[in-house]
Amino acid sequence: MIVTEKAYAKINLILDIVAKRPDGYHEIRTIMQSLSLSDTITLSENRQGKISLECNLTEIPLDAGNLAWQAASLIQAEYGVTKGVHISLNKRIPVAAGLAGGSSNAAAVLRGLVRLWGLTPKQGELSALAAKLGSDVPFCLSGGTALGTGRGELVTLLPSCPHFYVVLANPGFPVSTADVYRNFRFEGTKTRPDIDGMITAIGSAERSAITVRLANVLESSTFSLYPLVQELKNKMGQTGAALMCGSGATVFALFTAFAPAWSLQQTLLAAGTTVWLTETI
Repeated sequence: MIVTEKAYAKINLILDIVAKRPDGYHEIRTIMQSLSLSDTITLSENRQGKISLECNLTEIPLDAGNLAWQAASLIQAEYGVTKGVHISLNKRIPVAAGLAGGSSNAAAVLRGLVRLWGLTPKQGELSALAAKLGSDVPFCLSGGTALGTGRGELVTLLPSCPHFYVVLANPGFPVSTADVYRNFRFEGTKTRPDIDGMITAIGSAERSAITVRLANVLESSTFSLYPLVQELKNKMGQTGAALMCGSGATVFALFTAFAPAWSLQQTLLAAGTTVWLTETI
């Protein structure tokens, strides 16, 4: 039997850091949104009872350093499964770019193995396993539009965001999430993102009210460490509502129409920037 799952990229329409937690993580409030840009995960049984992994990108680890591998190992242990699985990753989501590619892969493996191995998890069990793998994995299980609290792992589904075309651009280098969070200073955040207003705007499908509320308090930290990310945002913000994805380095811009999104994509491609034109789902 072979099972195929899509693993969708996500952006944060708004991201606020509330406090530093005793466990070393940060307490956040964020609104997350799935994109049509996706990886494809193919799962097939490994008769030797082992986990094996292949990927179209050479820089991806093919062992326990990969979240997809960890997801398979975790679900094996949780449900006492002795069967193995071969995981094939066809990646299109850029790596270490703030788009939750690894987390989405892990979530897809969890969903896919439930089908492949005929498991019947109780309500909430899969989300609890996902939270053990990473803060973004629970959201990636369901996708759509959601409010994330805690470390981001506490997910409350929201009404679907109205449709946007989304231009994603990457400056060509990874960003260290750990360094960005270490460099973040609460005193440097003069205004707090309007999360409640964003939720209201999404519920009423007011696109202009959504775009004016785009905010990410991590931008100042990332920009001080990686000035080219700020340059990229400024360039994209000339034609669309732009924001940095997560901790970076990817920047996105939202458009209500295809033509200006396509135009920005062409401009960025001509400048040698890695860019994708996708949409919200």
